[in-house]
Amino acid sequence: MTNLSIHTFDLPTLHRHAIGFDRLFDELTRNFANSRTNENYPPYNVIKLDDTHYVAEIAVAGFKDTELDVELKDNILTVRGEKEKPEVEVKYHHRGISARNFVRTFTLEDNVEIRGATVQNGILSIALEHVVPEEKKPKKIQITFAK
Repeated sequence: MTNLSIHTFDLPTLHRHAIGFDRLFDELTRNFANSRTNENYPPYNVIKLDDTHYVAEIAVAGFKDTELDVELKDNILTVRGEKEKPEVEVKYHHRGISARNFVRTFTLEDNVEIRGATVQNGILSIALEHVVPEEKKPKKIQITFAK
């Protein structure tokens, strides 16, 4: 019996033969690339406030405002943290607070908008809202009775 895994597929080759599935293959490629990295840092929460409002919380303790970047492109929310080199080298006796660079990505559904981002007590909170367009909202259809 042949043991086949998803890592043996050449996604770029498949991509050339699947016209119209560009976004699907881009998403697969991105997900497989991210599956090989450490997805545990920094820790995060996604909080559902109600049916249309969410908050993504990311632990960014120790990062200054100039070291954080939040970007939305093609429904991909990307949060980057890049520590600047200190002017004076610090010699730690014990270092338990992680200060490594990171990139954390979230794939957002269509019609999700970012309403703002704040940092409080070492937590970066990104407010998200799912805005349903008028054409996708349920509509009441008037019934006409024939006489």
